[in-house]
Amino acid sequence: MQFYDIFNGDADGICALQQLRLEEPRASVLVTGVKRDVRLLERVKAAAGDELTVLDISLRSNAADLRRLLDAGARLRCFDHHAAGELPQHTNLKAFIDTAPDTCTSLIVDRYLGGRQRMWAVVAAYGDNLQGPARRAAAELDLEAADLERLRELGECINYNAYGDSVDDLHYHPADLFEIVSRYRDPRDFVEGEPVFDALRTALADDFDRARAVAPSAALAHAALYVLPDAAWSRRIHGLFANELARRHPQRAVAMLVARHGGYTVSVRAPIERPRGADELCLKFESGGGRQAAAGINWLPESDYPRFLSEFSKAFAA
Repeated sequence: MQFYDIFNGDADGICALQQLRLEEPRASVLVTGVKRDVRLLERVKAAAGDELTVLDISLRSNAADLRRLLDAGARLRCFDHHAAGELPQHTNLKAFIDTAPDTCTSLIVDRYLGGRQRMWAVVAAYGDNLQGPARRAAAELDLEAADLERLRELGECINYNAYGDSVDDLHYHPADLFEIVSRYRDPRDFVEGEPVFDALRTALADDFDRARAVAPSAALAHAALYVLPDAAWSRRIHGLFANELARRHPQRAVAMLVARHGGYTVSVRAPIERPRGADELCLKFESGGGRQAAAGINWLPESDYPRFLSEFSKAFAA
């Protein structure tokens, strides 16, 4: 029997797995990638009796491979906050899905574990730009304000490392980053003593400086759209830059486009005060998907830019 841990390479996927493995330690095959690499089940060739833990990837995007693995006799336990579509009824599938806009996969795992590794769930919630849910989850931990700030910064740094077109854009492969994270039961110890944290924090600050120099391409009362250049730093920072802008203007939606040859990748943030509609907007375009508060489009051709701008403006009209 083989164990597989299949997880999104962002803060939510890494911290969800960290919680589970602190409570249920075991050696496994790690399957992960950049944040947008969500069709991870296609990489797994499991057999009867193998056990798969699947974290923070859309089961709707993996529907065919989910069925293939179940038909092969594998057992799957899945935690996620993306719309899953219609799931197969199968004795080998246990799915813990919650698509509410104020939750993330790590908070779902936190409920599953009864809060026993909650600090890592708080890290993930901050990384997913869920400031309020992060603070609420931390309320029972009796943490100092400085501790909360450290958890927030760690969540943002781990999340930042997942953005890119390929792992070549990243500072650390997400599987390697998880292996480093897994050495720390307390995330505050990671912040205080792990050189990887300092490296990510410095790189994040440098990329933010570049992004903040970019003016919006479209600025409306209820929405703003930015286009970043075709560069590795743009691909790394666009998600966190979108989160920062959403926090700065909680009544406004944000679209962050990163130029590529002949088109763009797109990240959308719904207004924090009305965290819905991002997924519906992005699903109007091929390769679009996500969740209510935050979604994206993997490839938007240049010819679709005017339609996207129009749909974006209508989707979040005041």
